[in-house]
Amino acid sequence: MTHTLYYKLLLGYLLFGFLGFVTIATFSSDMTYRHLLREEAEALYDEAVLIADNCSMAYEGKHVDLDSSYPQMDAVAVYLKADIWILDSRGRIIADTRRQRVGAVIEDFDPVTQGNRLYTLGRYFGQFKEDVLSVSAPITGNMNTYGYVVIHLPVSVVRAKQNDFLNIVYITSLILFGLSLIILLVFTTAVYLPLKKITYAANEYAAGNLSHHIEISSRDEIGYLAHTLNYMSDKLNEMEEYQKKFIANVSHDFRSPLTSIKGYLEAILDGTIPPELYQKYLGIIITETKRLTKLTQGMLTLDSLGSSGYLSRSKFDINRIIKDTAAAFEGACNAKGVTFDLTFSDTSQMVHADLGKIQQVLYNLIDNAIKFSLNDSVIYIQTSVRYEKVFVSIKDTGIGIPKNSINKIWERFYKTDLSRGKDKKGTGLGLSIVKEIIQSHGENIDVVSTEGVGTEFIFSLPKAGAA
Repeated sequence: MTHTLYYKLLLGYLLFGFLGFVTIATFSSDMTYRHLLREEAEALYDEAVLIADNCSMAYEGKHVDLDSSYPQMDAVAVYLKADIWILDSRGRIIADTRRQRVGAVIEDFDPVTQGNRLYTLGRYFGQFKEDVLSVSAPITGNMNTYGYVVIHLPVSVVRAKQNDFLNIVYITSLILFGLSLIILLVFTTAVYLPLKKITYAANEYAAGNLSHHIEISSRDEIGYLAHTLNYMSDKLNEMEEYQKKFIANVSHDFRSPLTSIKGYLEAILDGTIPPELYQKYLGIIITETKRLTKLTQGMLTLDSLGSSGYLSRSKFDINRIIKDTAAAFEGACNAKGVTFDLTFSDTSQMVHADLGKIQQVLYNLIDNAIKFSLNDSVIYIQTSVRYEKVFVSIKDTGIGIPKNSINKIWERFYKTDLSRGKDKKGTGLGLSIVKEIIQSHGENIDVVSTEGVGTEFIFSLPKAGAA
């Protein structure tokens, strides 16, 4: 673009200026010349008619008295820069404002050759060495034509007036062409230079420099494009950082159980662990294997939610699903002395959602609530209806979440410092899966937590009737 667009525009601009000037010079010159000829001819003809009228009053028979006509003719000739002749009907020059051709006879004189034309161009029967504009008016009296008043204007005078007029046109055109440079300047400043910056930024992004920022602050389409690209680069940069962090977290979470499995198996093979302890350590290996399986399943779940977002929606009773899911944790609850307090706004509350995925949401949230609850505590689960939404609340009275970690708990593999000692088998993917499932339903999930007091998760689902 740097070597094509701008230079094409510049070449087009110069070509436009050249062709425009040639067009103006060609058409304006011809049109101006024709207009001036017509205008001068009309003015000369009017004067010729006036002089012919004065001469007509002097005629008595064929005698002509020109003493009274010369002063007027001389003044008109000087004003018009022309030669004025008075001819008789045979072509003999009776009067000449230059006093050079008086008495001369024009050979082959024929006034009929002018026809209906207002003027003629040429050398008027060979009487001039240059082209002249000639007009004539008849001198009449008593229904007879006694002669003619002929006025000759050199064409050079018309050309001089034409050049004066064209000079004004040319100067005006050049001024306008110069002013049109403002358009080129505006294009360069508002379009070309910003596009050059955007092109450079695109090359930087392609080279992997996602931190490059486009410095364009205009509020037009170019500015909007630059802002969009900056936003895109920021998001891509965030995504790249997230991917690096994601890979690091995956590597860490996979490395620990794999290291344990490898260590215990090597110890069994080399006899470090005696046969009577095989069952114990094989049990540990199975536990670590289950942890890897759970981690892999969680990652696959997140990937399926992010890529397809497919939901198999149906109508079901959310109250019944909550009861069944809570019942599945009877063993874990008995071990810690945890009980459930279920409060429903109605005996049956139908929602329209993906049953399997909502069961997974409830399982993850209840599992977390039990893990982080204190011994002999209560977990409160409630459903309520507002407008066309059903809200589900799961609240524990456990260790809570630190304030600086509230916004991070939805990140994949994230674990708070407080949870690391409690959640030995966790993958850090549970809440990420929960949020992805709820958002794939077009709903929201919020968390309210106070450190040392407890945590409450609240999410919404569409009522079956509303769907």
